[in-house]
Amino acid sequence: MTTKQIYIWVTFQKEGIHCYPAAGTDSTLKTGDEYDVSFLAHPHRHIFHFTVKMAVNHNNRDVEFIQFKRWLENLYKGNILVLDHKSCEMIAEELYEEIIKKYPPAEIEITVSEDGENGATIHWGL
Repeated sequence: MTTKQIYIWVTFQKEGIHCYPAAGTDSTLKTGDEYDVSFLAHPHRHIFHFTVKMAVNHNNRDVEFIQFKRWLENLYKGNILVLDHKSCEMIAEELYEEIIKKYPPAEIEITVSEDGENGATIHWGL
C-alpha cells in the first residue's frame, strides 16, 4: 500500500540587517584573495526569503495556509522574532521553535535565504 503525506507551504519576505563577526578574523574566511568574505563581518542588509512547509492531516487543510502565512509574518512585525545578526540556519531554528508552540507536532521544513540567492534548509521529521 502506498502512503501519502499532505503538506501546505507558504512563502514570505522580510528585510533584515545581519553580520558574521567571525568573517573578519577567521583565516578561512578572511583569506585576502578572491574567496575573501571578511566584508560579512560588517552589518549589511538582506531581504530574507522564507519558505515554510508543514505536514497536515487531510485534504481540507487543518491549517489554513493564508492564516498560517499571516501569523508567520506577524512574528517578525511584533518583534517576537528578530532577524538581525543571525545566520539563515539560526533564523530557521528560531522560527521552528515558535511554530511548534502553536501547531501540533508535524513534519516541518523551513528554507531561509538571503535575497533569494543563498540560504539554508532545515527539515524536522516526526
